[in-house]
Amino acid sequence: MKVTVSRKAHFNAAHRLYRSDWDDERNNSVFGKCSNKNFHGHNYELIVSVRGEIDSETGYVIDMKTLKDLIKFEIEEAFDHKNLNIEVSDFQNLNPTAENIVVVIYNKLFKHMQDDHDLEVVLYETPRNFVKYSGQ
Repeated sequence: MKVTVSRKAHFNAAHRLYRSDWDDERNNSVFGKCSNKNFHGHNYELIVSVRGEIDSETGYVIDMKTLKDLIKFEIEEAFDHKNLNIEVSDFQNLNPTAENIVVVIYNKLFKHMQDDHDLEVVLYETPRNFVKYSGQ
């Protein structure tokens, strides 16, 4: 029997959607106000879900404290109150779109998962705009 457990988290971060190989006109045309030279911020909401068999000894799929600490260390401490373009090395050469951010988050967390666990990350950039990634 597989069960999915989830943990919510959040972080606040600034970013600019921009390609250095494009001129300002093209960046503004494609990314609009998200290409503001002075950056802009979001209050990101995150839902991390782990799916797996219930451990017969503990009754857990994953210890929620372990998941909480993992999210705190790998994501919140790395991204919270940061300028993603400038301060987070993952985005030095990667445009910090919601799609790219969710994949980076997934990869940071997935390396800590047991082989028999499935991982899904949902990232809300705004209350109405969100992306989901499960490694496929």
